[in-house]
Amino acid sequence: MSSAIRLQDISKRFRSGFLIREIRALASVTFDVNRGEIFGFLGPNGAGKTTAMKILMGLTRATGGTCSILGEHPESAGVKRRIGFLPESPYFYDHLTAREILELSADLCGMPRSTKRKRIDDMLETVRMTAAQHGRLGKFSRGMLQRVGIAQALLHDPELVVLDEPMGGLDPIGRKEFRDIILGLRDAGKTVFFSTHILQDVELICDRVGILVAGRLVSLGRLDAILSEEVEAVELTFRCADGEMLRRSGIELISLVSGEGKVMAVVRTEEAAASLLSFVTGHGGHVISMAPRTRTLEDYFVGQVLTAQQTGGPTCESGR
Repeated sequence: MSSAIRLQDISKRFRSGFLIREIRALASVTFDVNRGEIFGFLGPNGAGKTTAMKILMGLTRATGGTCSILGEHPESAGVKRRIGFLPESPYFYDHLTAREILELSADLCGMPRSTKRKRIDDMLETVRMTAAQHGRLGKFSRGMLQRVGIAQALLHDPELVVLDEPMGGLDPIGRKEFRDIILGLRDAGKTVFFSTHILQDVELICDRVGILVAGRLVSLGRLDAILSEEVEAVELTFRCADGEMLRRSGIELISLVSGEGKVMAVVRTEEAAASLLSFVTGHGGHVISMAPRTRTLEDYFVGQVLTAQQTGGPTCESGR
């Protein structure tokens, strides 16, 4: 089965300024997105994520390399009918209502009149905008506009959904609802490719991630391979104890914070945690909590970005 998205040695350069200075936005970016998976496209601001997504959508052309989307060229009119797309900063006509913009989108993608009304009703319900469907878009908050944008991207039941920062402006409830929508798309056999800065959401729903830094893909892999369950440290919180008592234990402490009648210590291993717990309780202290720390996506992401910025190149690639 062919990949839903394939980029091979994609590069992009812009010319800017009075002196026609050349800016490299992408450099030899290569990766595939498998059909039926949720792929998170990550990177700091200015990494080139939006540029790569515009190339995929046929909105701009690469300087070098090749790419395909659902096995076709990105500029193919036929393939665009099979894609749902939400740009980072979508523009809507302020004077239209939420329902009217969806009716316009349905007409543009050639949706039959016999199914249009029900499909719009279903999408308004999916993004929790039924009650506000007759409100003018110019009066909507950013979060409400984002919900409308998600609805128009999914309206025609696309095979592939490409979303650039889709969770921007959404409150925690909206983010939870959107995660459920994405998981539902995967369950229905759809492919989802999206960029975001909200790493907790990526960690909850993505199958694989790619990290872009300064136009280069520095890491690519499955989340279950990147985020092992190995304990990297243990955090303990005590009361009726102080920092001096914990230091007398002779156990190596990664960090030690005291305040409000409590003291929190971090040690490297579970064995060290057990020894510290025994020492403190043996000297009259009481444990409030003990929690292991495993590697998070934020830890991995920050490490990859910092390493790439220091070395100026890719760091690793793992998994498919």
